[in-house]
Amino acid sequence: MPNEKFETGLAVRTRVLGQAFVARSQGGLDDFSRPFYELAIEYCWGNVWAREGLDMRTRSLLNLAMLSSQNRSNEFRMHVRGAINNGCSKAEIRETLIQVAIYCGVPTGAESFKLAKEVFAEIESETTAQEKGE
Repeated sequence: MPNEKFETGLAVRTRVLGQAFVARSQGGLDDFSRPFYELAIEYCWGNVWAREGLDMRTRSLLNLAMLSSQNRSNEFRMHVRGAINNGCSKAEIRETLIQVAIYCGVPTGAESFKLAKEVFAEIESETTAQEKGE
């Protein structure tokens, strides 16, 4: 059931991940999944991401490190986009993933580099298409 923290969380999530992504994720909700979605938006985005103390760029880089270390590829890909939206550079993302590779293992780092490169290519393709008016 939406409340102030949910609304704050939804606004933060939309700012980080983009309106199109949020709309797609909401489109798949049903009676089974809606309670989990609301919980995640309220607590993850409304309570943690909206906190003061760390800027959004730092939160994004931390998320990339943690999601990479847990091999959570779908969430990792989503948060690569979020990191770019939050102003993180490819160089900062690369350095974060190098750190992950040393502390979590080279296979984990290799997979994360592969996924990040795929997301970068998708973003470039989308940008080119927008520039061409497609």
